[in-house]
Amino acid sequence: MAQQLRRKNVECLLPTFERLKRWSDRVKRARAPLFPGYVFVQVSPAEGVRVLEMAGVVNLVSRAGRPVELSPNDIAQLRACCLQAHNIEPHPYLKIGRRVRVKHGPFAGWEGTLVEKQNSRRLVITIEQIMKAVAINLDGADVEAIN
Repeated sequence: MAQQLRRKNVECLLPTFERLKRWSDRVKRARAPLFPGYVFVQVSPAEGVRVLEMAGVVNLVSRAGRPVELSPNDIAQLRACCLQAHNIEPHPYLKIGRRVRVKHGPFAGWEGTLVEKQNSRRLVITIEQIMKAVAINLDGADVEAIN
C-alpha cells in the first residue's frame, strides 16, 4: 500500500521492524509492518478523498467524522522507529488505569491495575490479592491487558 501511495505522490510513512522469519530450511531477518493495517499519510481533505478511492484503503482514522492528526512529536517518534527497525518490535497496547495480568515469572497469574509504566523494564501495579500497592520489576512483554 505504501508503494502505491508513493506512486501517487502521497506523503506516507510505514514504520517497520525486523523479525526472524523461519522457513523449513533456514532462518532469515525480514521486515514487517510495526502496525499491521496502518499506513500514515499527510494529506489535505481533498487528497483524503483520493486516498480513500485507492484499492486496499478501508478508511482514514477519524474521530467525530474528522480525520485524526498526529502531533509533530508523534511523527518524529515514528520516523525514529523507522531508523531503528532492528531495535523495536510491536507490543500490546497497555494503558494506565487498565487491568493487567502477569503472564510469566514468579508473579505469574497476579492481576492488578497498571499504575505507571516507567520504561519497558519496570511496571508499577497494585496487587488486589494482598490489598496493597507494590512495585515489581517486570518486562513489559510479561504483562497482558485484561478485557
